[in-house]
Amino acid sequence: MNRDSVDWGGPMPAITTPFRADLSLDDEAFVANISRLYDAGATGMVAGGCTGEFWALTLAERAQLAKWVVSASAGRGTAIMGTGAIRAEEVVEQIHTARDAGCDGVLVMPPYFAHLTDSEVIAHYESIDAASVLPIVLYNIPGNAGNALTPSVADRLADLDNVVAIKESSGNWTNFHDTLLRVQDRIRVFCGPSSVFGTAAVLAGADGLIDCFPNVWAPGCLDLWHATKAGRLDEAWALQRTGIELTQLFTAEGRTLYPSTKAVMDLLGVPGGGVPRPPLLALEGAQLKSLHEGFHAIMSKAKF
Repeated sequence: MNRDSVDWGGPMPAITTPFRADLSLDDEAFVANISRLYDAGATGMVAGGCTGEFWALTLAERAQLAKWVVSASAGRGTAIMGTGAIRAEEVVEQIHTARDAGCDGVLVMPPYFAHLTDSEVIAHYESIDAASVLPIVLYNIPGNAGNALTPSVADRLADLDNVVAIKESSGNWTNFHDTLLRVQDRIRVFCGPSSVFGTAAVLAGADGLIDCFPNVWAPGCLDLWHATKAGRLDEAWALQRTGIELTQLFTAEGRTLYPSTKAVMDLLGVPGGGVPRPPLLALEGAQLKSLHEGFHAIMSKAKF
């Protein structure tokens, strides 16, 4: 397989996993959020990733999400399922489950917590690739995983048989651009923090955008792709400024991205928000108040 083995591209939101009051999976809200985002211009969905709180889900729950994202994406876009785990055997088990559910591909991050050498990271992916039954999207998010897919490592992994793409979420432009230049002839490159430099990534040749912000900012975050590709650059750069402000707001004053995302979804009254699962905690008090105020202030002056 290689980049030509799939036709994936464009803005594919990393979607939240909503929970009911008893912290069970909320299938209605999950599917409703997907439908809303497709209506706003999404080209696919990435479920069970970092935004989807994969670490708080059982393998059985991840299997259920895979079935739901496939059903909700049928005829509308690409369905990709996250497989975050430390052990390669557990990743492979999830890949088979995603295949059985009908997913188009899987998102595979490096092992987390255990600090690995580049050789160990490569060996981990080689073992997964050898047993994979679906196309693989590499996932570089060193801020969460603790292990990075550097441009040189990504270059090695791009030659694996089942690897067709990478989600580059380092948040470092130099790292993203170097990776793009090294691997795009073989695999597709998706920009992770499109809220920060999505417009520049598209202009540089990225194949698509995968980001959490469409959950709270649609169609705006999706239009980072559409406006840039259409040559509406004044609009695209204005959207980018809004995205940067939102990113800074969501992570200011001790807040973290995923509880902030769900809190603003609740503020907007859109499906998919609600409480995060422990160990994450819902925002409250001054943190929640300033998030609401800041969001309203940013969106009130946004041009698009």
